[in-house]
Amino acid sequence: MAKTAKAKKEVTMEEALWKSADKLRGSVEPAEYKHVVLSLFFLKFASDKFEAQRKIIIEKYGEKFVNTIAFYTKDNVFFLPEISRWSYIMENAKQSDIALKIDTALYTIEKSNPSLKGALPDNYYSRLHIDTTKLASLLDEIDKINTGDKENDVIGRIYEYFLSKFALAEGKGKGEFYTPKCIVNLIAEMIEPYDGILYDPCCGSGGMFVQSMKFVEAHHGNKKKVSIYGQEYTNTTYKLCKMNLAIRGISANLGEMAANTFTNDQHKDLKADYIMANPPFNQKEWRADNELTNDPRWDGYEVPPTSNANYGWILNIVSKLSQNGVAGFLLANGALSDDGTELKIRRQLIENNLVEAIIILPRNLFYTTDISVTLWILNKNKKARVVEENGEVKRFRNREREILFMDLRQMGSPYEKKYIELTDEDRKKVTSVYHAWQQEGYEETYQNVPEFCYSASFDEVAEKGFTLVPSRYIEFVNRDENIDFDTKMKTLQSELRDLLVAEEKSKADLLTVFKELGYEIEL
Repeated sequence: MAKTAKAKKEVTMEEALWKSADKLRGSVEPAEYKHVVLSLFFLKFASDKFEAQRKIIIEKYGEKFVNTIAFYTKDNVFFLPEISRWSYIMENAKQSDIALKIDTALYTIEKSNPSLKGALPDNYYSRLHIDTTKLASLLDEIDKINTGDKENDVIGRIYEYFLSKFALAEGKGKGEFYTPKCIVNLIAEMIEPYDGILYDPCCGSGGMFVQSMKFVEAHHGNKKKVSIYGQEYTNTTYKLCKMNLAIRGISANLGEMAANTFTNDQHKDLKADYIMANPPFNQKEWRADNELTNDPRWDGYEVPPTSNANYGWILNIVSKLSQNGVAGFLLANGALSDDGTELKIRRQLIENNLVEAIIILPRNLFYTTDISVTLWILNKNKKARVVEENGEVKRFRNREREILFMDLRQMGSPYEKKYIELTDEDRKKVTSVYHAWQQEGYEETYQNVPEFCYSASFDEVAEKGFTLVPSRYIEFVNRDENIDFDTKMKTLQSELRDLLVAEEKSKADLLTVFKELGYEIEL
């Protein structure tokens, strides 16, 4: 009988590149691996954009201004000296000193473009002693990418794909530089950062910014109306973020350097209209006992304890909100019910009418932990008001004495075998409920749904000791109440009998086999 031919699986460009880049394993330490590959993507992108702009300049003005830097930077294109161009790198790809040439190219690009200060690796490839043959093979694969497709943001898509794959590959405790896209999308879709200042105090590789700009574009908004501010503690991740944003032409103020948000705040006087963040969960010893005790960010609140930074992050975010600012950020579930100092701070936040919504997320959304975490929505102005957002008039009702609780743990679809992602339909359901609850006429458009959502009054929250655990408010159905005990037990009795009969048969068959082999087992 002829074998049935297996259908050939289509391999995307991202998958093909990943397989090619994966060959570097063994030549490069896992922690360094992503920086090697993503820096080459940036080099290819920057060079292709430069060549396209160079062609335009020649067509418009002739050769006279072809090396005038201003004619590139005015259109957000990086100027590249000849030794920094991809064509030069490919001409020398098989040379033994190609690593040095790549380092020189990246160094020269950064020196020629002040906006890239601190973004690109320094003496990186030479220091790592990468196998020349493997590096040349990777360069050949990257050379095949067509970055001229403006509509599909090819290089940005690849960069994002690789970030997610690196986060997956590095596993627990390592993927801090990347927040899964579906979570970032959910936050953007809830707080709708259309117009104003957007801030992320622990911005990682910039995913919050990238997806926010995509959200604005998808809703026909104007990206130029959003100003981006961020800060990142880890220097290598700071570089990833700068490259990630540069690839997409997104301008951002990430501070002068990578720095600790608590001890070296790069945006002390900032007031943001939107804040999106995924701080480190349950960060311990984030300050010394006598450190930051009089920090103005805690004004009006207790000083967050040294044992856990969760409420330090919350108060940092609160201090940065503008008069009408709204924030969406993630925290471990423990922050919903911690006692002691955290309880005092949480109570004050609730009494100050800052907490708008608490959303429990499904487990296994993150590459770094399998726990369920919480999305907090804080809003500086929960009063009734009419605003126009992106051409749409919204009539917000007064929600000062209310908090919306949502539980999404029954949502999500499998992803990469052991992970879960929130689908477009999941997120649409959540955001439509949230936005309906916020606005006038919610009596007709919103309702409490068992095991999904509940609008709690201030008095209810106070009565429960200011806990923000959603299950304390959302009604859960007891599915055992309507089960007939006798019927259930008879069903179990029948199933157990069948199992025991099958077990006896298997035992008899096994004894027979050993007997036939001449090794009878006597019980």
